Amino acid sequence: MAGHPSQRLGTHVPDQEATSHLGAPGRAPRSLASLDPHGLLELSHALFTCAEQREIVRLALRQVSALGPYRSVAGYLAASDGLTRVPGHDVGAPAVDDAQLTELGEADGPLSLPALSWNRAFGLRGGDGLLGYLVVSSDSGPDEQGNFLLTTLVGLTSAALSLAAARTPLRDDADELGRLRAERDTAVQHVNTMRSTLRLQRTVHEALARVAARGGGEHAITQALYELTGLSALVEDRFGNLRSWAGPGRPDPYPVRSSTHQEEMLRQVAREAGPVRFKERLIALAQPRGDLLGVLALEDPGATADEHTMFALDHAQRSLAQELLHLRELSEVELRLHRQLIDDLLEGTDGPSAYARAEAVGHDLRRTHYVVVVHWPGNGADDSFTRAVEQATATTASHPLITRRGDRVVLLTETRPDSDLVHAALARELGTSDGAIGVSTPCDSPDAVPRCYREALRALKVRQNSRQRSGTTYFDDLGLYRILGPGNDVRELEGFVREWLGPLIDYDADHDTELVETLSRYFDCGGNYDDTATALTVHRSTLRYRLQRIREISDRDLADVDTRLNLQVATRVWKIILGGRGR
Repeated sequence: MAGHPSQRLGTHVPDQEATSHLGAPGRAPRSLASLDPHGLLELSHALFTCAEQREIVRLALRQVSALGPYRSVAGYLAASDGLTRVPGHDVGAPAVDDAQLTELGEADGPLSLPALSWNRAFGLRGGDGLLGYLVVSSDSGPDEQGNFLLTTLVGLTSAALSLAAARTPLRDDADELGRLRAERDTAVQHVNTMRSTLRLQRTVHEALARVAARGGGEHAITQALYELTGLSALVEDRFGNLRSWAGPGRPDPYPVRSSTHQEEMLRQVAREAGPVRFKERLIALAQPRGDLLGVLALEDPGATADEHTMFALDHAQRSLAQELLHLRELSEVELRLHRQLIDDLLEGTDGPSAYARAEAVGHDLRRTHYVVVVHWPGNGADDSFTRAVEQATATTASHPLITRRGDRVVLLTETRPDSDLVHAALARELGTSDGAIGVSTPCDSPDAVPRCYREALRALKVRQNSRQRSGTTYFDDLGLYRILGPGNDVRELEGFVREWLGPLIDYDADHDTELVETLSRYFDCGGNYDDTATALTVHRSTLRYRLQRIREISDRDLADVDTRLNLQVATRVWKIILGGRGR
């Protein structure tokens, strides 16, 4: 009975002692340094958390001096081509002959180093064999505790190296997996971006393809671009004149830029490839084959356009360039056909063929026409001169046919051009007012065009040989000059006579009178009443009556000098050349 309490007491006392060693409640706990005086526990944590083998060896070398009177000479790591040296922590340690390590054949063993009596290489080994060496020196060999501590350090280092070696493939695999995942994510994002881009580009292609399939012109392209981008779209010609607008905000009236500002804008845009931002607009030039035909622009005051907007603008520009090029080619073909037609008309061609060809190019030859010949000194009959004449006459004449003859431009127009308007318009276009224009009489059929052409040439020549060489001259205003000069035929003479004496000739024929003869004798007698009455064998009062009737029927003023001259020449031609004919 008495032994039981002592047994319980004996079993309890060691627990107290153990508790006292660990630090019982109420006592101050022992420090880590007292529990681990050589730092092996702290070192083990550092070793096993380190992933770099060279750093593990360095940590072990630094710890050698804490285990006793030892120096860390060097560390080595095994590699495919031998041992790789890791310098020791002790800068004063002697140098190691690496050949001695090779002679150990992966075993532990002593080394011969100067100045110190004890030098040993401790092998660091793992499951796959030798991992490296720790070379330690001292003035004397270690005791049992020192040997234990060094062996423990070598074991911890070997285990840490084995763990790091095992971690390396895993870490590399993890890094590779992370890299592959990042590449996959990047590729997926790129594919999604490309898919979105291709979808938007396909939308642009389909929209513009529908415009082309339906034969839509520049306005349809402008409208499609507005619907694709949400920004107001417009087309201008190269001079800045508005041709088409789609979307809100169209200014009215449309502003007209100066030619200097326009040319500077075109130069700035042309310096870069693709659409270019110019102030509040994105601008693309439609210039197939290097010839500027138009300007396509988006209104973007907020600078909201992205790369998809630029893509749509660029492709719309290409569609517009093809459309404008097609229109120009059609215009050039039409111009060639027009020129061939008017050239044949000027030379003389049969009526049915001329009517058919004119109808094919959209021109009605059955209407009354005028032949107009234009000559401007210093301007050869090239395309620029022809275009200038065409533009100047477009506002005053409808549907002209135009061609070149030498240094002259010839037009066949339905409307008798106004002398002041046409000449002033050409003077503005060509920068000088020194040119001359000749206009024929009305031309009612294709076979009359050659005659009207000669009339226009005669009118032009009279103008150029007159005192005032610049201006417009109409053939039917030439008077006596119509029959002067070479090349006149009976038809021209008959036309001159009909112009001045036609009403009198018709009256004589219808009423069996002699008014033309009376007028001829009146001029032959120098306008003397008595001599004229004697020559006609009539009374003065009869002569006076006949002259009054002549004034009334011809609607001519016999007191006017030019009128008297033209009437006298007409009566001479009527009597001498036409033999009294004329009706």
